[in-house]
Amino acid sequence: MDFFKNLKDIYKKVSEVENTIYSGKQDYLEIYERNLQLEKEIEERTRELNIANKRMLTLQHIWDMMNASRPLQSVLETIVNSIQGELGYLHCNIIKKCEDENGVYLTVLAQSNDTSIKRVDKLIKGPIQTRKLVYNDNSIYAKTAKSKQIELTLDIGGTLKSVIPEIPDDVLKEVVDGSPSKAIINIPLFARGTHFGWFNVFSSRKELTAGETDFLNMFAQQIEMAITIAGLFEEVKAQAVTDGLTGLYNRRYFEEYLKKEVTRALRQKQPFSIIGLDLDHLKQINDKFGHAYGDLAIKTVAEVLKRNARSIDTAARMGGEEFNVILPGVDSKGAMIAAERIRKALESEKLDTIKRITASIGVATFLEHSDNIEDILELTDQAMYQSKRNGRNRVTLAKPISETSWQEIAINTFMDILNKHNKQIGNEISENIKSKLQTEVPKEALYTVADMLTQTYNPLHQNGVVKSKVLLAVSLAKRFDLPKDEIDKLKIAILLYDIGNLMLPQELLQKTTPLTDAERQQIKEHPLIAAREILKPISAVQDIIPIIEHHHENWDGSGYPSQIAREEIPMTSQIILIVDAYYALIEPRTYRAELTPKQAVEVIKQDAGKKWNSALVQEFVTIIDIDA
Repeated sequence: MDFFKNLKDIYKKVSEVENTIYSGKQDYLEIYERNLQLEKEIEERTRELNIANKRMLTLQHIWDMMNASRPLQSVLETIVNSIQGELGYLHCNIIKKCEDENGVYLTVLAQSNDTSIKRVDKLIKGPIQTRKLVYNDNSIYAKTAKSKQIELTLDIGGTLKSVIPEIPDDVLKEVVDGSPSKAIINIPLFARGTHFGWFNVFSSRKELTAGETDFLNMFAQQIEMAITIAGLFEEVKAQAVTDGLTGLYNRRYFEEYLKKEVTRALRQKQPFSIIGLDLDHLKQINDKFGHAYGDLAIKTVAEVLKRNARSIDTAARMGGEEFNVILPGVDSKGAMIAAERIRKALESEKLDTIKRITASIGVATFLEHSDNIEDILELTDQAMYQSKRNGRNRVTLAKPISETSWQEIAINTFMDILNKHNKQIGNEISENIKSKLQTEVPKEALYTVADMLTQTYNPLHQNGVVKSKVLLAVSLAKRFDLPKDEIDKLKIAILLYDIGNLMLPQELLQKTTPLTDAERQQIKEHPLIAAREILKPISAVQDIIPIIEHHHENWDGSGYPSQIAREEIPMTSQIILIVDAYYALIEPRTYRAELTPKQAVEVIKQDAGKKWNSALVQEFVTIIDIDA
């Protein structure tokens, strides 16, 4: 009995121990689980604090911009890149609702610089920021503008289709399928009580949290304040640079802008034109009808200029009845068309009492008539007053006498080549070229003809390249103080130096496989063919022949056909060699892809002192001025 009693006591004690252990285990488990929960809460609060901190930093950036009185475009660009980068959104943009004579449309004022938009731009074949987008009354944009509330949409494809309805369905599908964006958050923007536009945020999440909504509302208010302040800054700035009577830019702004345009034109090797306009008979209008009607005539000129100018053109009142218009990227031919359009528009205006006004107009083009801006302004004035002397109400193109001779020589040379080598060129092309030489502006016709002839043996040659070559070659020649007659010879030589290729078989010039030694030697003959077979019979270009004959001679004597070296090579021939090499590198060939300008310059620099004069390379690189 004692045995069983002892066993029972032991069992009871074991049970008590087990109960104690189990109870302790439960306590430990509860503590462990509470710790895990606390860790999660701490992690969540830390994440929320980080987000709040980033939001505060973003808002601080906007506040700093407002205090700095930065221009509106700069403010908007900084805003979209700040929120996109700091808060992890995939893409952001600011869209404005605009209106013109054709109705309402949308335009992207600013957008974040990210891979998402670059991909879309590539798929739709052009930057969306340069497009005039459609405004649809049933779109999310109309909805948020009306409700003045943030809206979220998961229909990314439909939203894009609403602003670019012409986008093909297969392209739209590729845009949406390949995008990490799951939703668009659309926030309406108002400035000074007026609807300004929308702030769009492309998110990788399909939902919009309450905290996020609060922040975006606060963010939108800061954007609106920034827009208001920047807009006021622009207005104050505009008052300082605009003419009070007409609203056009004043002389001070024109002169400052002109300096920037000259820098851009030289860097990009792209011409721009100036239209000079002088209102006819303003004194008679003032004397006969009074100064109020004189002011009306001046304001009418300004309105005509505004209506007929592109968004990138700059029109200014220079004082009194004189006006100037800068046309970026426009050559003399295009400027003449624009000037004539202005003349006709002004002539057709119907005014009270005065009835009708006219203007005398002159046109000059930077890098065509001169690369000295003071000369261009003088030539514009001369052309304008030539219009006055010839009876007023007309347009005159500046024609420096100093440039007439080389053009006439080149035109006559081309006509001679066309007549004597019609078989190689082809009758249809030959007649077309003759027509252009006889009817178009001389210099432009020469560039066009040289491009057309080059394309007969090099189909990959692009229009406009010859003109760019001439401008670059002339800039180099001036760096070495070559006299004017040598520069004129160089211009003609640039037009003609490859003319010997007309006599070579097309299948040889367009061959995609490696050349044999015999074929390579045949191609090397083209300078001699140009010099001896095509140009030698033409008496007017005898001084040009040595330049062309030696344009493949290398600085170290390794070139052809004469293996002359260093100063034996005419400087004009050296210039043609480096200009030709550069454009050959950046143009595609049947046997290779084109290089970028920066890559081409690096190739040229590698052969300094060997293929070309080191001093020439140094000046060439300076002129090209490639952005890093």
